[in-house]
Amino acid sequence: MKNYYEILEVNPKASNEIIENAYKILEKKYQPDKYVGEERIEAENKLRDISEAYKILTDSFLREQYNAELEKEQASARKSYIKPEVERPKKQREVRQKIKREVIQEEIEEEQMPAIGSFGAIVNILKNLFRKRNREKFNIKNIQREDYIAAGLTAVIIIVLGIVLWFIPATNGFIRSLIPF
Repeated sequence: MKNYYEILEVNPKASNEIIENAYKILEKKYQPDKYVGEERIEAENKLRDISEAYKILTDSFLREQYNAELEKEQASARKSYIKPEVERPKKQREVRQKIKREVIQEEIEEEQMPAIGSFGAIVNILKNLFRKRNREKFNIKNIQREDYIAAGLTAVIIIVLGIVLWFIPATNGFIRSLIPF
């Protein structure tokens, strides 16, 4: 059901004079002659709704009937709105549990993936470490053996990469500029 008060942008307790003034203002604003293409069609539809709302709300008998129907609809909406609030935490809990199960399943599947070569194994180790870090808050006291291994592997990779780049003539000058001595 359309809310004619919202269409005319007036208060439900508004007098006929206020409704008439709002109608005149909106009628001028949505005059289809001012618009072109799709905007014109939207303006025509909006003007049709405005005219319909004006006719209903200015006739006292039709307005009383409309107000009664609107009140019934709002009352039923309030009643139906209360029920989901009671069931909502249960549904949210179920959704969270489902997401956790999916994440755990994905982690298990990724951990079971065979590493391709030694570089693939290093990448898998680092991925697993960072994945664990994202779930836990970082605390300096919680640095584990795996963290030291990850730091060592990262340092080894950087050093090996630097040595390889040192021997490539095109990048030799760049690597020399990075070394402070």
